[in-house]
Order: sequence, then C-alpha cells, then structure tokens
Amino acid sequence: MFQTAFQVLAFQINAFQIGQIPPNPYTDTHDGFTPEEIRRAKNLDRKIREKELALLKAQRADREARKARIKGLVDPPKIVAKQKQNKLQSIQEVKAGIPPVDTTELEQSIAYLENQRSKLLRAVELRREQGQIRARLAILETQRLAEQDDEESILLLI
Repeated sequence: MFQTAFQVLAFQINAFQIGQIPPNPYTDTHDGFTPEEIRRAKNLDRKIREKELALLKAQRADREARKARIKGLVDPPKIVAKQKQNKLQSIQEVKAGIPPVDTTELEQSIAYLENQRSKLLRAVELRREQGQIRARLAILETQRLAEQDDEESILLLI
C-alpha cells in the first residue's frame, strides 16, 4: 500500500529548487518572435522591397527622361533644326525648366517602414530582456526563501 503511494523523489534535500521557467506559448522557440510578429516582419520587408523597387524605377525613368531632354537640346530633331535660331532657343529654355521626378514620398514611406521594423525588433529584444530579468528575480527569491528557511530552522533548534 505504501509502495504505490510513496514517490522516490518526494523528499529532496533542497526544497527550494529552481525549476525551468514555463515556456510562453506565444513565443517562437528559437528567437523570441511570436507568429504574429513574424508575419508583421515579413509584410514590412515585402513592403520595403516594393517601395525601394518603385523608387529605383522612378529614378531610372527620371534619368532616361533627363537624357532625352539633354539629347533633344544638344541634337535637336530635324524639324526643329530647320526653324529659326531664336525659335530654337525659346524651345530649349522651356525644356530645361522641367523639374525632376519627386521621390520624397517614396523615400518617406521607406523610412517609415524601416522605423516600424526597428520598433518590432526592439519590442522582441525588450521582451527577451524581461524574461531574463524575471529568471534572475526568481533565482533571488528562491535564495531568499532558502536563507529564511535556514534561519527558521536554526531558531527552532535553539
């Protein structure tokens, strides 16, 4: 009767042993990212790639348009070359005033998305540090309880 009820490891030398911290079901096992954070990070990376490609395309189109404008100014088409010199100069002045493509909106959106990604990484880092602090706190608490138990047992013996 006692053999089945008695457990071998029921009485241990140190009653205040530190067990493992229970795993958080919301964290990934190897890097601390939750599935939601992994999805958000992938979406942010995808959006950043799309914006950077759009920025590169806009800059490439601007370069090509600028080359075409310069080529038109340096080597005007045959129809323009037949016209008078003063007429040709007025056309050149108008073409030279065309502003380049405005890419500030794309650059701002890329900066915003990179900021969101850095905030996400910082949140994961802070959660990891919080877990480490909780583990240290648990260790210190068990040490305090062990010392308190030792003091109480000494007082009982006196």
